[in-house]
Amino acid sequence: MRQFWEQLTTSQKRTVTVVLVFAGAVLLSQLVVIPYFEARQKVRSAITASEKTLRELAMMGAEYGVLKQRWDDIRRANERRPPGFTLFSHLEKRAGDTGVKTNLRSITPLASAPLGPYEETAVEIRLDRLTMRQLTDFLYQVESPEEMIRIRRISVVKMKESPEYLSALIQVFTYQPLPSGSR
Repeated sequence: MRQFWEQLTTSQKRTVTVVLVFAGAVLLSQLVVIPYFEARQKVRSAITASEKTLRELAMMGAEYGVLKQRWDDIRRANERRPPGFTLFSHLEKRAGDTGVKTNLRSITPLASAPLGPYEETAVEIRLDRLTMRQLTDFLYQVESPEEMIRIRRISVVKMKESPEYLSALIQVFTYQPLPSGSR
């Protein structure tokens, strides 16, 4: 190899040197530099995807915490209730306690929706010839966040026959354990 090198002219030596340096640079870039930058880009993409997944998991964790707290509230409310509790009888009792039982036109159960070991029970109450005071007292007695009894919808209008009185349509709901045979 030395003998071959010594036979070359100076310009040929320069040309061979430039070709070897260029070939070395191409090999170095193909085997080291380009794979390094490609791997770096893949790592950046993986980090970005992992950060997005982590944010989604954090949001789902927060949502799970809220749902678990709600579930625990439902369970505790049901544990505090007397055996045989029904929303229907609870509302009748509250109507009697507030003196609006005579104003009660109807109590209609609405379709219930199962929710795990519980069901959402809803009732629609129609009251007529109420004063504003009677209505507010009744609403105050009916809604009970600690017992998970809530008013979902209410419609109040003045009565046409007696404008000093109100007519109300109220939807109340709660969660109760599913009947034993439904599970």
